[in-house]
Formats: sequence, C-alpha cells, structure tokens
Amino acid sequence: MKKGRSISALLSIIMMLMSNTLQADNVSLQFRILGGELSNSAATSVSDVEEVLPRMKALGLNTVLVPVYWEFLEPVEGQMDFTLVDCTIDVARQQGLKIVPLWFGAWKNSMSCYAPAWFKLDVKRFPRAMTAEGKQLEIASCFSDNVLQADLKAFSALMRHIKERDPQREVVIMMQIENEIGMLESARDHSPLAEKAYNKERWAERYGTDEYADEKFMALSYARYVEHLAKAAREIHDMPLYVNAAMNSRGRRPGEYPSAGPLAHLIDFWLEGAPSIDLLAPDIYDTGFKSWCAQYAMPLRPQDGRKVNNRLFIPESRCCENSGVRALYAFGEHQALGFSPFAIDQASPKETETVTKAYSLLRQVSNIKQTLNTWGLLFDQEDKERIINDKGVVMTCRHYFTLPWDPRATDGSTWPEGGAMIIRLGKYDYLLAGSGVVVDFKTPTEKQQEEKKQLGEDGFAEAGGSTSPKADKHFHGKRLGLLSVDEVCISDDGTMQYLRRHNGDQTHQGRHARISVGEWKLLHIRLYEY
Repeated sequence: MKKGRSISALLSIIMMLMSNTLQADNVSLQFRILGGELSNSAATSVSDVEEVLPRMKALGLNTVLVPVYWEFLEPVEGQMDFTLVDCTIDVARQQGLKIVPLWFGAWKNSMSCYAPAWFKLDVKRFPRAMTAEGKQLEIASCFSDNVLQADLKAFSALMRHIKERDPQREVVIMMQIENEIGMLESARDHSPLAEKAYNKERWAERYGTDEYADEKFMALSYARYVEHLAKAAREIHDMPLYVNAAMNSRGRRPGEYPSAGPLAHLIDFWLEGAPSIDLLAPDIYDTGFKSWCAQYAMPLRPQDGRKVNNRLFIPESRCCENSGVRALYAFGEHQALGFSPFAIDQASPKETETVTKAYSLLRQVSNIKQTLNTWGLLFDQEDKERIINDKGVVMTCRHYFTLPWDPRATDGSTWPEGGAMIIRLGKYDYLLAGSGVVVDFKTPTEKQQEEKKQLGEDGFAEAGGSTSPKADKHFHGKRLGLLSVDEVCISDDGTMQYLRRHNGDQTHQGRHARISVGEWKLLHIRLYEY
C-alpha cells in the first residue's frame, strides 16, 4: 500500500502556498495553520460570511476552515450555485486569510444531512445504508454508484470553480473531503448493495463476522469511495487533501461512534483504499488530548510495524479555555501542521482569548529563522509533571499550581490546563512560550542528588518541612543556574526584543522559570554551569 503523495511533497506544496518553510525532521518554525473552524451554519448566507471572516481575522487566525454545503452548491440537480464559495474566497482574500473548504457532501458526522433535497427525496435512486434488521438510516450507502456519481459530479464542479477563482492557490490551501465519515447504529451497511460487496470480498472468511471485522470492511469501502473524489480533485486542482475522524472514545463499540472512519486503528484499510489522501486528521473533543495527538502524529505505526508519515493536523478540537495551551502543546511536541478549535465563531470571549494569546506567541516564534528542537508541555490536575533530558540539561516541567503558595491550587476548583512550547536555541539557551507552567533546570548528576524540600515563596524551608534522606550527603558534579530569564517578544524579522527581566521573586531566587496561570508570556532563558 502506498500513499498518493509523500509527506515531503505535501509540505512542499503548502510551503509554496504560504511562502514559508517547513521541514519534517528538525523543525523550522516558520509555518503553522493557526486555524479555527466555523460552526456548521456559519456560512449559509453571504451576510454570514461577510460578518464572520473579519471577526476571525481579529481573533488572530491565519486560516479558517469553512464548510461548503452540497445542498447550497447544487440546490437543483445539475445547476451549480457558487455564490457562497465566491463570497468566502473574496472576503478571505480581502482579510489576508487562508481558507480550507470542508466538503459537506454525501456525509457530515456520518449522516447525509447536507445532501440536497432532490437527493434525499429519491431514496430508490440514492439508497440508504441499512442495519442488519433492515432499518434504513439517514446515511447514503457508499456502495451505490448513483450516490458516488452525484457526489463526485458536484465535488468536481467545486474543484474546477476554485481553480478558476484562485488559480495560484493564494487563498484556498487545502481541501477536506466529506466530514467524519462513519457508520452509526450499525458497524456496517447491510443494504442489498452492501451485502453483495461483502460477499464478493469473502470478508467473513478473511476477517471473521464480529463487529470489528464489519468495521474494517466499511473502512475499506468508505476509503475506496473517497479515493474517487480525491483522484478527481488531484487531476483538476492539485492541493493537499485530508479526511477527518470522530474518535472511538469512551469505551464505545463499532456502531456506537462513527465507525470505519479514518481512525488510527484502521489506517491500513484507509491507505489501501484511498492512497491519494495526504493526511488522516483527528477531531479531538474528549479527554486525553495528548494520547489522541500521539496516535496521529508522524509517524503512525500500524500493527505490521510499517512507518507511515502522517503529520499531525487537528481540524477540530473543542473550543474551550484550554484551547490555547493545547495548541502550544501540539505544535511544540509534534510539530503539528495546524490546530483549529471548532465553532470558534460561537465561542465566548474567555474561550477565544486563550486562542488569540497562544496564536500570538506561536506567530512570534514562527519568525525565528533557524532549525530548532522543540517540546510541548500540557498539564492538568492529574498529569502534573514531565521531565525532559536535553543533552545534559534536565528540565523538570510542572503545572504552575504545583507551587505550594498559589491559593487557587487548593481552593477546590478544577485546575485549568497549563501548557507551553519549549524551544532550544542553543546550548544553555531556551525559549519558553506558554501559560501556567514552571520549569527548573539541572545537570543529570544534580537531578540524581536532588533533595525533596518544601520551600515557601520566599525560598525558605517550610516550618517542620522534611528533607528526603540521603545515604551520602557529599554532593558530586556540577550544577546549572539561571544566568538570566527575560520576558521578550520576537519581531517579524526574527529579532528578539527585550521587555523585562524576571529575577528574585519571579524566579524563586534563581530556582526556576515560571509563567502563572492566566498569563501568556515568552521567556528567554539562559543557563550557566558552576
């Protein structure tokens, strides 16, 4: 099985589109999709588009994910209406925004709810998927050639029109095909056309008859359907293509979540069926953000041990007060291609504020003109600490509320997530960009001999505090100290501008660098050995 385009080719196209650079190994920080996805009804009229895109620009986004609805594109069979598409491209161009269209064609969140009325009403011509009990579902059957040809015709018309309106791909930089494809209520389609294909594949003999085997059959079938659209798109107007997946979370079984979509455990079937797709992308709404990212970050590792280049791109994530630190984590830890909170147009100011502030920091570090090593931090009340060993520098990174003197840590409220990106500029030279984190720096030998003391905000030992016993009290080796911790900003040309020095109480008398919960800062940290 071979993908239609390597990740390096995909990245080269996006580099050209954005006039920036991105390397897949050591990361140059110049390109990121600082995105947001509009709510499902946010672009259903010209007035919607004209109002919402300038507002997204003001929030600090550089890319907006905008649905294109089949029911509006082809309200009458064979008659295309590109009014909303044209308006979106024109307003985005005026605002200096990039656009990723989301094709809400045959399926959206598994269902065929955005198909035109003429499609929905003609069930005989455009059959539905069925459960094993014969119940018809509001899901068009992917085994129907009539369904495919109608979808393909409209999608191809859309791609041709985008090429006419934006031939140099200055605005439209990537395309999502369908949305969260998957089966609900049943692990697979049991319609007559589906049963014919199932038996022809001799699927039961190859994989068994349980719901997990059924899901694999549907994954391959959905992927083959998508491949028809992807190949057509590639021939008409070549650009990066992706499919997004609703996660198989909370212990649900196939049929209880949108089964058979481009999920990490089904990657082999999607690679076989849709080699022209460039990225499989997770929509992350549930807890366990770091775990979901890891499943989709490059490289994915299928069961047979093959490595598959799949750069992390998060087209949908729950828009909340933790969105900003999650973005910093995704870009820092996995060098993500992009991050996009969903329904950002409907979010509260408290939620969008974190996105705006995180994107401001990310935009600044993107101006650094060198290849860098980066890490991502993301902490909550249960997952509070991470230790990073960087070539003899041991960084102990924690949630800000692990400091004993902040009363918010023990007032009974749930901790907001803290997160950051750590960037290595050189030996003993780091940037810390984020919110709600504290980091100390030690040599490996110093870390091994670390004494666990509870210190107050003034640096004095707490009354009655205990020190962990040591068999050998003699200290061996060298230590690391903070030479300076400066709050900075980075200009468009990559020049670091000094704002203020953090020292004394702000560094716990030279013990750590920290950014409080609720603050968003970029710290330049220099170390020295003694």
